[in-house]
Amino acid sequence: MRDGGAGRALAIGQGAFYLATGVWPLLDEASFEAVTGPKREPWLVKTVGVLVAAIGATLAAAGVRRSITPEVAALGAVTAAGIAVVEGWYAGRRRRISPIYLADAAFEAALAAAWGIALARRGGTDERRARRRRGGA
Repeated sequence: MRDGGAGRALAIGQGAFYLATGVWPLLDEASFEAVTGPKREPWLVKTVGVLVAAIGATLAAAGVRRSITPEVAALGAVTAAGIAVVEGWYAGRRRRISPIYLADAAFEAALAAAWGIALARRGGTDERRARRRRGGA
């Protein structure tokens, strides 16, 4: 999936979203909490924000450079799936965080699914495509 296509659009879109949501609590903690609810550990929110922004920058850069490797696709898919599970569990099942996180969990699950579809349409990983070209399984 090194060329453009759906993977490129996903990487740029998810990257931009993660950059924006990652830096938001760093720039304006009050507005972030107004939307997402009060936080017990502001330092933890900021730490997660830095990590999400770093992932976003990586995804966006890969998309702009048209270099969507299997590792980049995995970063996008696994991050989105992980966030979806955590938010779904703590907002839905445990009710420990604001219900607004359920909306983000649904969005994150859609991102993870979109990465799966993009990979399937591209024929899987670069290694599998190379094996098919050589006549292997």
